Amino acid sequence: MRAGGSPAGGDRELTFLKRKRRVEEGALAPVEREIVVAVYPGETRVAVLERGLLVEIDVERRERRSMVGDIYLGRVENVLPGMEAAFVNIGHERNALLYVGDIFVGEKEKEREKGRRSDIRSMLKPGQRLMVQVSKDPMGSKGARLTTYVSLPGCYLVLLPQACSLGVSQKLHPEERQRLRELVEGIRPPHTGVIVRTAAQGRDEKELRRDLDFLLRKWKEIKAEAERRRAPALLFREPELEIKVVRDLLSEEWDRIVTDSPEAHGRLRDYLKSVEPALLEKLVLYRGREPLFRALDINRQIKEALRREIPLPSGGSIVIDPTEALTAIDVNTGRFVGRSNLEDTVLRTNLEAAREIVRQLRLRDIGGIIVIDFIDMMESRNRREVLEVLESELRKDRTKSYVVELSQLGLVEMTRKNVSEGLIEAFGETCPVCGGRGVIFREP
Repeated sequence: MRAGGSPAGGDRELTFLKRKRRVEEGALAPVEREIVVAVYPGETRVAVLERGLLVEIDVERRERRSMVGDIYLGRVENVLPGMEAAFVNIGHERNALLYVGDIFVGEKEKEREKGRRSDIRSMLKPGQRLMVQVSKDPMGSKGARLTTYVSLPGCYLVLLPQACSLGVSQKLHPEERQRLRELVEGIRPPHTGVIVRTAAQGRDEKELRRDLDFLLRKWKEIKAEAERRRAPALLFREPELEIKVVRDLLSEEWDRIVTDSPEAHGRLRDYLKSVEPALLEKLVLYRGREPLFRALDINRQIKEALRREIPLPSGGSIVIDPTEALTAIDVNTGRFVGRSNLEDTVLRTNLEAAREIVRQLRLRDIGGIIVIDFIDMMESRNRREVLEVLESELRKDRTKSYVVELSQLGLVEMTRKNVSEGLIEAFGETCPVCGGRGVIFREP
């Protein structure tokens, strides 16, 4: 689960300055970017801070551990042609769902089926064993979602054992992308797919080969385990939350990785020693009296992120309303009246809103269909500028998203991959009186 919150407007710089003053009192010195790992009884929280602002938070509870990335040997229970899906038993209370589009099909089968609609009944039969990977955690009444397109992430590479393709991160410079493509092309086995991650920037052939060899050994172990076990069975489990977050963010510049747990500190130290020794000096074990999340003002930011209305620096605001079908976000000028003309006032508010909206999407881990109602702008260049800022901010997001152009009603429609539960589900609970509607019935 990823979620979080952030202070508004001028409070952000004030928070950063307050922390600077508190350094003299023994508090952690403020840094530009840090990963914070706090371990509680039965729960681990990992926060990502930028200049003291919470931009992401992952939460993992012992009794509700995330399953995304775990690999199982499953057994098909039911095949539903009308849904083009199958229910698969992976050993949990609820069966997981596998859609026809998530079933791996080889190149020969693809060519043979070209132009014809895939029939799930020809691919799966009740009682059949198959290896699956969890792509989405269970949410509400829905079970986990599965795929048979297995992927194993490493430090610099992602192994796609069933594929043949070679991909390189689009975030890298074209020359670096070409260099890495040639290096990996020379070391990958035939008929094996590989994705080169952004973290591979500047790495040599020896480092890439070591990472690839590790992933190939792991895949060999998983296949051997699948041959020995009876379905349903767990074949591979993703590492602890703190290791997973650091692994996924390894390509970015970090000033500090801090934790209040000696056990988590030991795991991170061993992991960094093997993959990125240069980061060892930035790993800190916090020993302060004040709880770590409180010392870094994270708890307050989480609480603020539960609010429906979020203020903007200049006085405007955005209002976030989640529904069953989509999340609606409205932008208001509020008390901001501007200094020159209406169009400039609206543009400034919309630009601030675009940045804050993306931050909130990351903080709350909002997924699915998202509709944004920006304030109407008369000039087309201003509309383009707002869309460009929105897309630029979304490039910082680890979760995939897709933005559609402004609709005829002046709305921005977008989608964001939904992987786990959001902020409210992780840190709140539905009101037993109103059932989450926010309205209490008043009897006559």
